[in-house]
Amino acid sequence: MDGAVADRAGLPPPIARRHHEDHSVQDAIAKAGVLLEALEWIRRFRGRFVVVKLGGSALDDEQGVRNVLTDVLFMETVGMKPIVVHGGGKAISRAMQAAGVQPRFVLGRRYTDEVTLQIVSRVLRDELAPRIAAELQRLGGLALPLVDDERIALIGERLDICDTEGRPIDLGHVGQVVDVRRELIAEAFARQHIPVIPSVARTPEGGLLNVNADTAAAAVARLIQAEKLVFLSDVPGILADRDDPDSLISHVDADACRELIAAGVIESGMVPKVEAGLEALAAGVGKVHIVDARLPHSLLLEIYSDRGIGTEIVHPRRASTASA
Repeated sequence: MDGAVADRAGLPPPIARRHHEDHSVQDAIAKAGVLLEALEWIRRFRGRFVVVKLGGSALDDEQGVRNVLTDVLFMETVGMKPIVVHGGGKAISRAMQAAGVQPRFVLGRRYTDEVTLQIVSRVLRDELAPRIAAELQRLGGLALPLVDDERIALIGERLDICDTEGRPIDLGHVGQVVDVRRELIAEAFARQHIPVIPSVARTPEGGLLNVNADTAAAAVARLIQAEKLVFLSDVPGILADRDDPDSLISHVDADACRELIAAGVIESGMVPKVEAGLEALAAGVGKVHIVDARLPHSLLLEIYSDRGIGTEIVHPRRASTASA
């Protein structure tokens, strides 16, 4: 009678209830296992810098940005020191077209005249960096966009490149990072804020330069001796076959990467990303990771799990240790 009444009241009978409770306990045990797996990596990376490069298609996906920044906030909460470096090429191109300025690219780099530089600065410093910082704050963290004239973190110089015949190519106000203002980053962390750095550099003379965000992130990682440099992409990582997502190369050393570039396996827009990462590795950065920003919590899966989810690139001397 009591069981019948319980059934009629919408409550499960004892056997079903016990099965439900057993299932809940198993779920809780599985979650505890995930936390224990992460514990080793949390302890290992506590107090270490990790540079996360955000840009490209990832910035056009609001939910994707929210997922990534949730992961960044988790890193900061468990003791890592995440630094967000971002670009915004698609947003810049849209702003240029809205202003009636036709984007122009030279050898894959945006030609940056005075008008373009103003648009680049406005989009990156006035729009995207504050948006990223505001989202981190909405998620419950604290963030400091380093965008004011006195607080630009990147120090740069003009980028000089030549064509195949050795003739110099004019890129306008395009630069490369030669130093970083470490005191600004230290100040942000002292205030328990996550630094957000747009890919705009200031010259020693006070001028501004448009900097490729991948190379900017790699330079920051190199100059502060980061434990990790993470590139967020719109592909799973480095693929042995660009048309087959299942051909992911999950672990590769720097020498093998150079061979893959020479063989054309790593191609197109992945080449400058990987080359920037290799420079960072050569300068002492622990590991470089390329992960898919479209996958929820890809950052956490890559850094705090035994198997990872994307591609990790390591120095040859570390190639025998395939760990996070």
